[in-house]
Amino acid sequence: MKPSVLTDNWPMGWLRDFYDFLVYRRAPLAPEQFVTPTLKPSIVDRKIIDLLELTDADYILVDAEDNVLTSSESVTNIGLVKGERITSEIIRKLIRNSRKKSEYIETEVAIPRGSLTNGFHERRVRISKLGLDGIVAVLIFDDSEARRLDAVRRDFVANISHELKTPIGGISILAEAIAEGSDDPELVKNFSERMKIEATRLSHLVQEIIDLSRIQNQNTMQNSEIVSLKKIIEEAIYQSKVRAEKRQVQINFVCDQDIEFFGDRKQLVMAISNLIENAINYSPEQTTVNVLLKQNDDIAEIAITDQGVGIAETDLDRIFERFYRVDSARSRDTGGTGLGLSIVKHVISNHGGDIHVWSAPGTGSTFTVQLPINSVKEEQ
Repeated sequence: MKPSVLTDNWPMGWLRDFYDFLVYRRAPLAPEQFVTPTLKPSIVDRKIIDLLELTDADYILVDAEDNVLTSSESVTNIGLVKGERITSEIIRKLIRNSRKKSEYIETEVAIPRGSLTNGFHERRVRISKLGLDGIVAVLIFDDSEARRLDAVRRDFVANISHELKTPIGGISILAEAIAEGSDDPELVKNFSERMKIEATRLSHLVQEIIDLSRIQNQNTMQNSEIVSLKKIIEEAIYQSKVRAEKRQVQINFVCDQDIEFFGDRKQLVMAISNLIENAINYSPEQTTVNVLLKQNDDIAEIAITDQGVGIAETDLDRIFERFYRVDSARSRDTGGTGLGLSIVKHVISNHGGDIHVWSAPGTGSTFTVQLPINSVKEEQ
């Protein structure tokens, strides 16, 4: 790309109007408002570049012959600009239309990823003619992350609606059955017990949705303190004691030494408790769940191992997704909502850690939490 000749001669009022128009899409200026007698083709004002660098978009400025005067580095990296030319024929046509009609144009454009692949970069482009000398500005916005988050939100709302619908529908049907069989005490008792189960399941689901929302929005450091990981695990085991006794599952905790960690106690207890209860729920009766706490250099490792049904390799990459269940039927029996492991993942990530899982069908699973304990030294 040839060097741009930069000048510093445009009034600030013009620059403000240009920025408002091109970046914020406020009312277009009349062509004569763009005119500056000292501006010549192939000359770019330094203030224009400085303003474009402040936007959240990549940019290209072209002269009347569609030669690139200047551009941001990213557009070259994705192959949109080579030398002094724009490689996308679609964008070149949009530039010519904007120049010819003195119109502001905004649209979505698919930019090929390269000659060796059929993929595309999806980008939103905003194009405007600058003045009467043919210079055109192109702003290129990458909305892929925003679109991904929007898709995640839609999926989350759809999943919540489905998950809430199931227990609510069950309660409604059972209520009707009780009303019809009100003269049969045994039937009423049976349906009432099932209503209680569905109501408990609904309560757990709502609570886990609240927990997940709180974890995602809460600043972990706000409630953090120096905590004992041994006591965290012991509290989590205590919370799971009733469940373990009901399923006749023994919990064996091994701790070589206590480890101090700077974190949110409630969140950590919630995460470890979810892992232990998950191990209990997927273990056969009269088996053992092993919990191990150890230090590996500057990393605290908490491993929860069960003797359960195991997880297929095809499911391992998805088990931390919201509402994903390896075995939907077993989840219904155990009251699982599909949010427990997602909550665990968020808690551990918020504390700068990571979680790994090893599993084989028919053998069992091991979830290993890794937390960086060097943060304790820094805080002290």
